[in-house]
Amino acid sequence: MSSLTVEAEDGETVMFETPVSDIQTGVSVTGNAITGHLKYLNSGEIADYWGAGNFLALKFDNIDENATSVKVGLDPSEGTGLVELLGDPDMNGVFKITDKDEQKFVVEITDGEHVRRQKYDLSGLTVDEE
Repeated sequence: MSSLTVEAEDGETVMFETPVSDIQTGVSVTGNAITGHLKYLNSGEIADYWGAGNFLALKFDNIDENATSVKVGLDPSEGTGLVELLGDPDMNGVFKITDKDEQKFVVEITDGEHVRRQKYDLSGLTVDEE
């Protein structure tokens, strides 16, 4: 079972009526680490829905054709936990980072028999405060 490609969403992409360049800059995924700068959002559709804070915008690609489930999210999470990615039309997501040193970004891929879980370290992120 192969893994999923996780990368920073393009800065020109608009998510929840917010350009990704207004959410983050210089974000990259290298190995099992995600680094870069997360801006503080206290207004707009994202902050209105999830509350003010720092958010990470990611893009997903190269899903194994044998996967029966691909879930992504933060652990621990104050929100929904892991969410299903299969069937997502834009294959991206915005995730609220509440503690970059404790939270991990998680990808869980299932093929019906095996589960592969990947964790990405977020401690290298720089986050703006209010």
